[in-house]
Amino acid sequence: MFLNRRIVSVIVCLIAVFLVTSCKSRFEKLRASNNIAMKYQEAVKYYEKKKYSKALVLFDDLMTKYRGQSEAEDLYYYTAYTNYRLSDYTSARYHFKNFATTYPNSPRAEECRFMSAYCFYEDSPRSSLDQENTRKAIDELQLFINLYPDGEKAKEAGDLIQKLRDKLEKKAYANAKLYYDMGQPDDYRAAVIAFESMLREYPDTRYAEEIEFLIVKAQYLFAQNSMLHRQEARYNEALDYYQGFVESYPQSKYKKEADDLRSSAEKQIAFVLKRVNEINKLREEQQKELGITKDEAEAKEAAANSTSK
Repeated sequence: MFLNRRIVSVIVCLIAVFLVTSCKSRFEKLRASNNIAMKYQEAVKYYEKKKYSKALVLFDDLMTKYRGQSEAEDLYYYTAYTNYRLSDYTSARYHFKNFATTYPNSPRAEECRFMSAYCFYEDSPRSSLDQENTRKAIDELQLFINLYPDGEKAKEAGDLIQKLRDKLEKKAYANAKLYYDMGQPDDYRAAVIAFESMLREYPDTRYAEEIEFLIVKAQYLFAQNSMLHRQEARYNEALDYYQGFVESYPQSKYKKEADDLRSSAEKQIAFVLKRVNEINKLREEQQKELGITKDEAEAKEAAANSTSK
């Protein structure tokens, strides 16, 4: 009984190997065949059965055979879509664009122009990565809209552009927020600059309220971590940002924290002015004792300030 089972298992394995070998040899024979009409028909069958890798091999073999013939248009169309189905978007967008250029009067030219741009969209990475392909996708989709403003794909292209812009906006926000989160004095200033740049580039951003608040807070923290003689001006700048924020968002959920920052900034300015006056009086007394003139003291102070934050 056990022996019979082993014999059956061996026979089944041999049959499976035979079938696989037969299929493989059939495909290789087909690929080597000079019957291009049959090869073309079989390539289309492979495509329709979603056996895209085999279909692509045959389509590639046929490209030179059908060059200049009427079948070449369909062949090129199949080749572009086969690459697309295999998620080879670089090759697919090349073939789609080449199709539209080679056959501009084809009823499929508009579709292929759109698909060329759409392949860039498919290649657009998540927002945390480099967004070069995202920008290229926007350019290509906008070009498509310019070429076919009344086309059936124009609205879809516009919607895709908005999704891509949302991704760029998210990337810009994350980059600016990264400076803020790093928590170093110079990083706070860099965060202010990056946030302001984002607001100029994306004036309707959904992050606008939060960004304007973070500008106030980042500037406040920048002032707080600055040298004493620079704090007054930097706190005053934070107060200017605060004023702009509350005018834009008087009912903001961040208003209480912003009010606390304003109050603290005003107190810090008063403290800094008092401290600076004390230091100046002490310095004047020291200068008198040392016999240093006011001009000499100011020159030394200017030199020291030029190298400090």
